[in-house]
Amino acid sequence: MTLTPTSTPTSAPAPLPVQPPSGCPFDPPAEFGRLRTEEPLSKISLPDGSWAWLATRYADIRAILGDTRFSSDTTRAGYPLSGMTGGASTEHRGFIRMDPPEHTRLRRMVTREFMVKRVEALRPQIQRLTDELCDAMEKRVADSGAADSGAADGAAAGGREVDLIEALALPVPSLVISLLLGVPYDDHELFQRLTGTLLSRTVADDERESARGELREYLHRLVYAKEAAPGDDILSRLITEQQHAGEITHDDVVAFAALLLIAGHETTANMIGLSALTLMRDKETAERLRQDPGLIRGAVEELLRFHSIIRNGPRRAATEDVEIGGQLIRAGEGVVVAVPSANRDESVFPDAGRLDVCRPNAQHHVAFGYGIHQCLGQALARVELQVVIATLLRRFPDMRPAVPVEEIPFRTDMAIYGCHALPVTW
Repeated sequence: MTLTPTSTPTSAPAPLPVQPPSGCPFDPPAEFGRLRTEEPLSKISLPDGSWAWLATRYADIRAILGDTRFSSDTTRAGYPLSGMTGGASTEHRGFIRMDPPEHTRLRRMVTREFMVKRVEALRPQIQRLTDELCDAMEKRVADSGAADSGAADGAAAGGREVDLIEALALPVPSLVISLLLGVPYDDHELFQRLTGTLLSRTVADDERESARGELREYLHRLVYAKEAAPGDDILSRLITEQQHAGEITHDDVVAFAALLLIAGHETTANMIGLSALTLMRDKETAERLRQDPGLIRGAVEELLRFHSIIRNGPRRAATEDVEIGGQLIRAGEGVVVAVPSANRDESVFPDAGRLDVCRPNAQHHVAFGYGIHQCLGQALARVELQVVIATLLRRFPDMRPAVPVEEIPFRTDMAIYGCHALPVTW
């Protein structure tokens, strides 16, 4: 096989394709489809004026994510930095920005907390929280309906709708991760506001850095409090079992807290919103799931594949010359892998643009990544999605968007795709 040598491009590469403001809100950028066929490894420009490889084909993306010669360390030469990666600083970075052996050592400290058996034990508690939030939604609509009873159309009178993101999609994972980490849920508005700034693709760098500093200060205070009085939670166990033994420092616990807090609610919250909207618009599939709840687990895998809410990564830097799909990527060159493109690869998922909750290989998606950096909390995310989706289908068979889809504010400005708000009624 003849390898294609790399070189600095003579003409400016195109920027990373992003979700267009029009078209189907569930589809990834259309450019990915062309690139998968014509140029599966292409060059894109980065905000700092440099360039990186963009991988769009499923096989290439699995090869890159599964190869430890591609580094997650943001300090490596050629790493394709963005504002959301926190820059090249090593201060307070989580283990997802590290390589083995340090990545392996730190990840192992919390692996047991997210094992399938332990997460499954949380299912009844997650169900209870979901039911309580659904009760509150029903009460809110009933109360607003009573207030609007004099109007010809209560929904049109302006009260009988609920923002599903605010009322359910965000609270469920926020409550669960707060419980697991021992974070007071009264503080959820603070960390959700700061997380929103950190994950925005449109805020200025100084605003993002200010939010990062504010979150760091909050987490320092939280960890200091747990050092003084440990409880029954993940952060307290890290302190008593690892920090007291000299394996990690106070700053390491803060980094764990930041990573788990942000990853533990943002991604799942947005998947809940998109999944609910998808099933509201696909009444046939929704009814099929209501009639056969045993399909829910497979449906969640298909929804994860279909939506792929991480739209601009993961990112890596080659530490050696590596051949991927016949293309030579040299040491010191950066790579951005387009997960949504991999999950819509027709060679792996036939008719990939169609939601098929009985798709036989949906679980082979890379929505949680692949390789040693595969999402630590995927078992928790799966249970939360299974519980919430099944509960919505059962309790709200007539739920529908309260506004046309064109008026739903999608998160085209954020690193994690979803809906900023999702007004619903029933």
